[in-house]
Amino acid sequence: MFVLIVLAACTNNSSTENEQPAETEEGTKETGTTSNGESKELTIAIGSDMLGFDIHNHNNTSTESIHQNMFDYLFKRDENNELQPWLAESYEILDDMTIEIKLKQGVKFHNGDEFKAEDVKFTLERVATDETLKENPNYKQIKEVKIIDDYTVQIITHAPEPSIIHRLSRLGSGMLPKKYIEENGWDYFLENPIGTGPYKYVEWVRDDRIVMEPFEDYFQGKVGEWDKVTFRIIPEDSTRVSELLTGGVDIATNIPPADWERVESNEGTSLKQEVSNRTLFIVLRATEGYPTADVRVRQAIDYAIDDGTLTEFALQGAGIPTLSMVGPGNFGHEASLYDTYNYDLEKAKQLLEEAGYSDGFEMTLHAPKGRYLQDAEVAELIVGMLAQVGITVNLEFMEWSNFVELRNANENKDAYLLGLGNSMYDGAYSVDWYRSTRMEGHTDYKNEEIDQLLADSQVNMDPATREIQIQEIQKIVAEDVPHINLYLEKINTGVSDRINFTPTSDEMLYVPTITRN
Repeated sequence: MFVLIVLAACTNNSSTENEQPAETEEGTKETGTTSNGESKELTIAIGSDMLGFDIHNHNNTSTESIHQNMFDYLFKRDENNELQPWLAESYEILDDMTIEIKLKQGVKFHNGDEFKAEDVKFTLERVATDETLKENPNYKQIKEVKIIDDYTVQIITHAPEPSIIHRLSRLGSGMLPKKYIEENGWDYFLENPIGTGPYKYVEWVRDDRIVMEPFEDYFQGKVGEWDKVTFRIIPEDSTRVSELLTGGVDIATNIPPADWERVESNEGTSLKQEVSNRTLFIVLRATEGYPTADVRVRQAIDYAIDDGTLTEFALQGAGIPTLSMVGPGNFGHEASLYDTYNYDLEKAKQLLEEAGYSDGFEMTLHAPKGRYLQDAEVAELIVGMLAQVGITVNLEFMEWSNFVELRNANENKDAYLLGLGNSMYDGAYSVDWYRSTRMEGHTDYKNEEIDQLLADSQVNMDPATREIQIQEIQKIVAEDVPHINLYLEKINTGVSDRINFTPTSDEMLYVPTITRN
């Protein structure tokens, strides 16, 4: 096992004073309290700011978690994680390339305009045709959205599409207001976003807070539990914990292991844990001229990293080693690659020698700090592990928004640390990250066998054989290691006892499911 050097970290605990609302005769509405004086304001502390209000131009789970409260999908998962019609009233699969959807009538956008078929066409055809959008790879399968009448659409795909309903239940399919955007412009929408969701936009102060309030005319009825919802951006773990313990926030995400007992034993708070759908992994350059272009070097890095130490010590058990990004509960999960890992220092050294790097080499690892549980500690441990086989790693920590910009601009160097969730719950989403056309200019990884399996599985309407194809991709990846899959992350959330909240594996913070005790 990799030898650990334990460093003592200083904490910077702080709290903020809550502004007191003015007294009024109405009391409950004006002050945001119930008749017995209980606050109806919900405050959630998150570690990184959202990326903006373009639902099509990001693939960030924490941003989707906020968007989900403002933008509704055609389909939504119920408490049993089963897909159900949401903005859709009903649907019918007409053939392998056509799904007809009847829309709920009377649904309104936050400005009062009615949601209709033209909004579905506008939303889905934008993300399906604009290749510059981050969500385009997940929706380019859509050829056309045909309007049958104001409340009926037919979604036509280029080829058979087995995952279409899954795609219509996640971030890129949040419905946009066609008329509002065309009349005011896209830039105006990004500053003044509206959707059909249960909560509507109030303000966004970058790197500080996002504020929402209930939508009075929500088609499911106004959510009366909370008069105001604030997502506070608090990157520092110690500050998030302090705010939770002192009552400054009701929910604090990503509680570090050092504070679990503190949160659990504190009167008025508790720790909620859940296995997430997020895999932490290292993305490696396969571009010609990089050492990691050689599969033996990538394999050596994999063998040099002790995932057991990462999960046992850095995460204190809040992670499960894995060789695949398709976790349990996802279609196509390959059980033989879960709860296992490669670790063999001698094997790593042998592979490096075979690749011509017996004296090691130098590389750069970009990593966010504060985005994932113990991400800085994990990155630092990896640096030490790779040093044992002669690989010198220059570790560059980055603030999350800068990290995302680096990735989006394809300016990543040898490697970077990333976490990928899967709100689609279909392995097709995860394995698409190995498609050569998607990685061109980014990592330049290419495997013709994987490309063929991706092409075949994408149009395979038989679940049994499609599952085998997705599993086969994972097995190839485990050998070819374009990414070093590390572990499936567990969710660790601090919760005030005044509320009821249970984390879900997709890491969504869907406010209508959060209630007062």
